Amino acid sequence: MYDASAADLEAVRDAVAAQSRRVTPGIGDMKDYLAKQVADASHREVVGPLLPGSSASGVVVHRGWVIGQWGDPSVPEMCFSATKTVVSMVAGVAFDDGLLMVDAPVEETIDLPLFASAGARGITWRHLLQQTSQWDGDLWGKPTRVDVQSWREGNESAGGEPGSRWSYNDVRVNLLCLALTVLLGRPLPAVLGERLLTPLGGSSSWSWHGYRNSIISLGHADVAVMSGGAHWGGGLWMSAYDLALLGDLYSRGGAFCGRSLLSDEWIEHSWRPCVVKPEYGYLWWLNDTGRVFQAAPTSGRCARGNGGRHLLWVDPDRDLVIASHWGDGVDQLLAAVSAAVPASS
Repeated sequence: MYDASAADLEAVRDAVAAQSRRVTPGIGDMKDYLAKQVADASHREVVGPLLPGSSASGVVVHRGWVIGQWGDPSVPEMCFSATKTVVSMVAGVAFDDGLLMVDAPVEETIDLPLFASAGARGITWRHLLQQTSQWDGDLWGKPTRVDVQSWREGNESAGGEPGSRWSYNDVRVNLLCLALTVLLGRPLPAVLGERLLTPLGGSSSWSWHGYRNSIISLGHADVAVMSGGAHWGGGLWMSAYDLALLGDLYSRGGAFCGRSLLSDEWIEHSWRPCVVKPEYGYLWWLNDTGRVFQAAPTSGRCARGNGGRHLLWVDPDRDLVIASHWGDGVDQLLAAVSAAVPASS
């Protein structure tokens, strides 16, 4: 039973009501919306499926109990770059199974020609997970150089020593998705569902998509490789309810109903700051310095996509999880709900 005195529930209700009114405009026509978001000068073609947005939706979970919600949190939405954090979760399964050692060179772990060049042989799994690989090349017809977000934010470089710089680049995250698919020998959604979402009691409404040409041969079967974002379509489509289940798993150290689904070791590693990008972990944003969301607590970690319009916020100090879709001004939501839920002493 939830202790109603553990949070200011009236303040939470006011916060979620306000968030329900901050609906991102233009989401009903996703092709047009994405065209306005993607500013690449070339390679603009959308090659993955699109899902029209419905409306703002979300859920607030405290101590494992839903204490606030808005819109319809059961409706799956395109997660955009929040997908990247779920890629990290699947990597955690591989880590726990002894398949992935973060400081091992990828080319020593799997047979993939993309890592065979002189500049790529030193790339480790850690580099891919922290977005510091500096891999330079083409994947699924998209070259690393056309991910304009990295150039716009001034953190892109044309290749370089792995680990030397951080670059937010969808092509390189897609490379990680490919490498994990080869390592696990299975499509990433199969692993996510079997090892995490099904044991957590997740719905069957979620799906994960790649591009029309992101298909490889594994053994005697053709296997689809997922994308780690929606820059060119595809990516994870998931409801706020299901996202919150994954966030709550991390808040509880990877355990659910007495069973360890992810190791505490993996979660702790995932939330360690990257040396060259302290507000970033293993595809998680870290608010330790307050640079990710200035008005939110520094104890928060998050998955975010499309400028925060899709968010999974985990604050272990408050045992608080917030999942939000298609909402603007999410920093206001985080500040208001966090103020209503005191940190554990």
